[in-house]
Amino acid sequence: MAATGLPIFDETLQLSNLWLNELMELLDCDDKQRAYRVLRAVLHVLRDRLTAHEAVHLGAQLPMLIRGFYYENWHMKDTAPAERTKNAFFNHLNVELRDQNVDAEQSARQVFRLLARKISPGEVDDVKQMLPAEVRALWPSAAK
Repeated sequence: MAATGLPIFDETLQLSNLWLNELMELLDCDDKQRAYRVLRAVLHVLRDRLTAHEAVHLGAQLPMLIRGFYYENWHMKDTAPAERTKNAFFNHLNVELRDQNVDAEQSARQVFRLLARKISPGEVDDVKQMLPAEVRALWPSAAK
């Protein structure tokens, strides 16, 4: 029997859980709540470093449920922020991850690995090109 009675909701619940389970493996943790918080934090910081156009293109490739929290509290801007350093990226990520007791760089690296597996290679390239070189280097060279 379907959990919600709506196939599209059941499908996005299942797919979102698969993403979280895979991220738990990448993070080497058994806490789904932590994996959710890490995914949400990295997606928010990533989204806020992209132009509106690119943020929407990335969002379109996320499962519906994940897309919902990706867009949560988003204030669309026409341009990407001027701050283009690894330090600025991780300062924002540390704010998002407060009280999580996780390594921000390792968290970002594993979320990037998950995204490289789940979204199209062309979209990965487009997103990476909008990031500072030091952050771009945290992405896997190929989907692993």
